[in-house]
Amino acid sequence: MERPPSEPPMADDPSAALAEAELPAHYRRRGELEAATRHPAHPPVNSRRLLILAFLAPIAGAAAGTIDAIFRVVLERADHLRNLLIARGHQTPVFGFCCIVAGCAAAVTVAAWLVRRFSPDASGSGIPQVEAALNGHMASAPPKLLPVKFFGGLLAIGAGGALGREGPSVQMGAVISHLIGVLFGRNAEELRLLLAAGAGAGLAVAFNAPIAGAVFVLEELVRRFEVRMAIIALGASSTAILISRLFLGSEPDFGVAISTHAAMATGPLPYAAAAAWPLYVGLGAVAGVAASLYNRTILGALRLTDRISRVPVEIRAAAVGGAIGIIGWFFPALIGGGDEITQRLLAGRMAISSVPFAFAIRFFLGPASYAARTPGGLFAPLLVLGTQLGLVCGELCQAAFPHLGISAEAFAVVGMAAFFTGVVQAPVTGIVLVTEMTAAFTTLLPMLASCFAALLVAQLLSATPIYDALLERLTKDNRR
Repeated sequence: MERPPSEPPMADDPSAALAEAELPAHYRRRGELEAATRHPAHPPVNSRRLLILAFLAPIAGAAAGTIDAIFRVVLERADHLRNLLIARGHQTPVFGFCCIVAGCAAAVTVAAWLVRRFSPDASGSGIPQVEAALNGHMASAPPKLLPVKFFGGLLAIGAGGALGREGPSVQMGAVISHLIGVLFGRNAEELRLLLAAGAGAGLAVAFNAPIAGAVFVLEELVRRFEVRMAIIALGASSTAILISRLFLGSEPDFGVAISTHAAMATGPLPYAAAAAWPLYVGLGAVAGVAASLYNRTILGALRLTDRISRVPVEIRAAAVGGAIGIIGWFFPALIGGGDEITQRLLAGRMAISSVPFAFAIRFFLGPASYAARTPGGLFAPLLVLGTQLGLVCGELCQAAFPHLGISAEAFAVVGMAAFFTGVVQAPVTGIVLVTEMTAAFTTLLPMLASCFAALLVAQLLSATPIYDALLERLTKDNRR
């Protein structure tokens, strides 16, 4: 008897429905069921077009690297100026306090006004906007976004907002790369590839992490491995880093205190003892819980601003800026992007007794700063919180198990990757990013265990990846 020809599954096939229901929510929400259940067919490679893209990628990377490196340099100067003004303000306490609070409020207000008046797409991180453009949910941002993102980010972060420089860097890199593709007459698909590659180049420059920039494109932006995309992303990131290091130097972003147990040939930290691995898994579980709460706090802050949308955005931004100024007057080290906090923690220059208080301040200051709708990202504040969380857990484990030779700084480095993984749910990007930023290669295996636990706990707690949640908000706003 002949076998009947196989028929496609019916639309109401319960097994198909079950398969779809078992997929993560963000796959279903973004219409990626087919991509999640089978390997997509790769289109044939057009050698001529690939060579053109391979030629354009370094050009785009060089342009993105130049503007993003200048942004980093100017932002560092702004941070230094803010700290100097706060120190001088304390010489005349009453007048100085009023000037600092008013100055921070004014800077954040101007940043919010620039966004509202000239380029609403420059609000926030910029990564959800890049993802929306890649998915075809919105057009690529116009060139006028560049000055708004540059100067708006400079004002908001320079005034002390707990925001990351990577948001402006990613979006500016994407816009510049897209413009280069337009100038060379590329088609829509090639413009999409250049857009994603420019975004990765921006991230690479923001953290001096070229591999993480390319991985970020594949894991977070396009969410699949595509050979053309990998070639272009690597070309753009490598050239962006080459240019940016002329401005910033080649040292890793963070210097880790050298442990007495470390073998210097492999980095500043020792390899973790096998008996300590369950402790790293526990750190990951704690980071997963904290990351789930942090995601909800960010989204809650945004919902709160939605409820008071009748209040002009500039007034809301002024209130946030004033609060930043008050915190900065009493605790100047706790405001801003947070790189200095992370560096002090990793170098062992911060009293452990002050870390829980600093963690609490930063935990709420980050979402409040993001809700002001000014340019600024989320990565750098996440790294601060992960470092603080990891250092506290490391100190506790060190006290409880002194015979294991635990390094609290190693827990701090691993905590950065675990907390990042719990919030963004892009573990490979988190691991590569933290490893490149710290040069702590001996922590790679503990990072794997900790990120495994953080991602598992975040999923069990139904924590939506933060950029998926922000993309969903952005799409709804555009439909309105």
